[in-house]
Amino acid sequence: MDATLEIRPARRDELPAVAALAAKLVHLHHAFDGARFFVPEHVTEGYAWWFAKEIDRPEVVLLVAARGDRLVGYAYGRLEDRDWNQLLDACGALHDLWVDDGERHGGVASALVDAVVGALRDKGASRVVLHVAEANEAAQALFARLGFRRTMVEMTRET
Repeated sequence: MDATLEIRPARRDELPAVAALAAKLVHLHHAFDGARFFVPEHVTEGYAWWFAKEIDRPEVVLLVAARGDRLVGYAYGRLEDRDWNQLLDACGALHDLWVDDGERHGGVASALVDAVVGALRDKGASRVVLHVAEANEAAQALFARLGFRRTMVEMTRET
């Protein structure tokens, strides 16, 4: 590796690069199941717009994994209100996690998840939930190693 890994909050000037990483996550999900996961027409620009709205909100955690000036991953989480439809009490949610291929299996994802969970805990979350694609067995194994347990299974049917 060319520089020490740093996990830190994303800066506003990094949002285009974070959005480009998010677009990779979108495309991965679409590749898993194109009928379930859509790809917005301007996915990178859309994520940049979304993160620009989210980055200053106190309930949001947007972190990057950086080696020098190169972003190699990111994680996005936030505090969520009680959801009666899901019977889910107020909690922290890890919505996005991405690590570039060349950085996988080196602890980057674990460091990002631990940092998001810690930040959400510091904001008052007593639990953190996440969704993971059924086909993403590597991510499921990672999350299980980090202490997450299965609680729901989404099933989809086209009409």
